[in-house]
Amino acid sequence: MTNFKRLNTKIYEKKGPDVTPDFIYWKQLSPPVLVKEFGPIDYIDFSPKEPHYFAVTCSVRVQIYNPITKLVTKNLSRFRENAYGAVFRSDGSLILAGGEEKNVKLFDISTKSMLRLFKGHSAPVHRVAFVHKEPQIVSFSDDKSVRVWDIATENTLHTFEGHSDYIRAGIVSPDMPNIILSGGYDSIVKMWDTRTDKEVMTMDHKSPVESLLFMPGGGMFLSAGGTDIKIWDALAGGKLRGALAQHHKTVTCLKLASGGKRLLSSSLDRHVKIFDVGTFKVVHTLDFPNAILSLGVAPDDSTVAAGLVDGVIAVQRRTEELQNKSAPKKQARQEIPTGVDEIIPQLTYEKEAKFDHFLRKFEYSKALSAALMAYIVNKHPERTVAVLRELQKRKALAKALKEKDPKMIRQLTRFFIRYITDLRFTRFLIEITDEFLDIISDSLDGLPGDIGKFNPSNKNNFLKIFHLTN
Repeated sequence: MTNFKRLNTKIYEKKGPDVTPDFIYWKQLSPPVLVKEFGPIDYIDFSPKEPHYFAVTCSVRVQIYNPITKLVTKNLSRFRENAYGAVFRSDGSLILAGGEEKNVKLFDISTKSMLRLFKGHSAPVHRVAFVHKEPQIVSFSDDKSVRVWDIATENTLHTFEGHSDYIRAGIVSPDMPNIILSGGYDSIVKMWDTRTDKEVMTMDHKSPVESLLFMPGGGMFLSAGGTDIKIWDALAGGKLRGALAQHHKTVTCLKLASGGKRLLSSSLDRHVKIFDVGTFKVVHTLDFPNAILSLGVAPDDSTVAAGLVDGVIAVQRRTEELQNKSAPKKQARQEIPTGVDEIIPQLTYEKEAKFDHFLRKFEYSKALSAALMAYIVNKHPERTVAVLRELQKRKALAKALKEKDPKMIRQLTRFFIRYITDLRFTRFLIEITDEFLDIISDSLDGLPGDIGKFNPSNKNNFLKIFHLTN
């Protein structure tokens, strides 16, 4: 007598992610460490200088965190109302922040003292930026204007107006300090040139703009708004080169990583998508426990921090690979072998599944009942399908349903309703439900006589059966 062959339940299992270099690289990030703050996290920015502390703008303060200990090292609290968009200067020594108070404040990190106060806006300032290699800053305000300031004198050098709604996104080109981008809730992206004091070009994003980003080289830039990220060619006069639609809720932040070779986008759908800048294809996805408002990435990719709507900062730190340490050396001993080593294989025992146990004993009703247990149906539906396929192969489905137990019929009905649209099972489930309906048709009063002609893909038929068996 041959041994019983257990069911192969792996044929329907979902395919795992491809193990690519990006998958391995980003999987080295540790699980998120959650740090609770006092309100929604407006903005996160990493210091360009090691050890890459990061500034978190939340409520009426800007807090600077150590990425290793996840503890606050500095607390800038010179705000009476909400602070917005705090960013580091390129040397990591100064921080610039806007706020609900309609002012822009410049802080010295080492002393926590406020060095400059820039007044002139008539509405809250949500985004600010340093001008690269120039003693200037730029502010983007809800008063629909962009202002360029001189740090030494606190005077306004340029004022740009042209938006018809709040400006909530802005950036200065890292390669051309005279070029400024602003994005507003009027769905418009504008490029300004401080040399001519005029607007250079206008682009329509078609959705309120939440974030802007210059690509390396400055010839291309990105805008995020709604569920789309749009790619614009500045050298071609702002021509739209493409759109990325990988999120299903509003995209909130754009960041570069891996030396400009990877693009990270965060969204209210709780995901961070990582794109290859060369192809703009998704190479990895990071998942977080709640909707993401802000995102920060360390220059060396060692830390990723996401600010969530519930006031939680989720910090992921790259885990260092364990070094292979050599064992302590011991003095060698001279031994003469006296015989051949005999290797005794270790016996392993694999526990038999309940449905396999009942199938081996030809107890089909019990096997089907075991396959319809809640844990298996919810976590491993492929096992239930494998049992149904085996029963069909043995022509034993009718025997399994011979008692026509209403409870089992309800369980099967629920299973069909839930999984008949799963592409892994659809073809087989449509086939098996025809047989299922033929078997139970005699015991169900109130169903039409042509039950065998029902379309199994129609959920209403199963719902009718479910109600009749209750």
